[in-house]
Amino acid sequence: MTARTSHIFLVFSAFLAGLVIFLGVILFVSHNGATGAGPSAIGGSFKLTDQDGKPITDKDFNGSPLLVFFGYTHCPDICPTTLFELSEVLHAMGKDADRVNALFITVDPERDTAQVMKDYLSSFDPHLRGATGDQKEIDAVEKDYRVYAKKVPTTNGDYSMDHTALVYLMDKQGRFVAPFKLDRKPEQAAADLRRYL
Repeated sequence: MTARTSHIFLVFSAFLAGLVIFLGVILFVSHNGATGAGPSAIGGSFKLTDQDGKPITDKDFNGSPLLVFFGYTHCPDICPTTLFELSEVLHAMGKDADRVNALFITVDPERDTAQVMKDYLSSFDPHLRGATGDQKEIDAVEKDYRVYAKKVPTTNGDYSMDHTALVYLMDKQGRFVAPFKLDRKPEQAAADLRRYL
């Protein structure tokens, strides 16, 4: 298997894993409801560290809608593409972007330190915040958000990460609403997001 074929296989595998989890989330929500009297089945409390090295918790995002995306800085295509698309939506929000939270949580805390996250996010919209932590903290937030993440060894002792590639939309109370669609014009996505302000 050539390096190019191996890369295409890894990208395709990550896409399929994300698609399977996406469909599972949709089925779960359709059977149980995204909101209601009981607590949401997706999301929960967390304690992480932002890209400035400051502690953050889920409570810091209450009062505004929150977009959450899990990925990693060494991701070759899916993560930078998604963060670019999120940046386009935030730009289309104009001043309303100040009333929205967007959080990029690493699935690779071994390499993604706060400083690495800060450097990486400097290429995207400044409203995007990064979050990392120790492996136990990341495992806990992945579990609460039903995120699949797995280390995949590559050549020369390196590795990539297979992971869920959903953007989660949480409401002002931190409850899961739905996966947030980015496969539309940024203005359309921004108009949809404004409904939750």
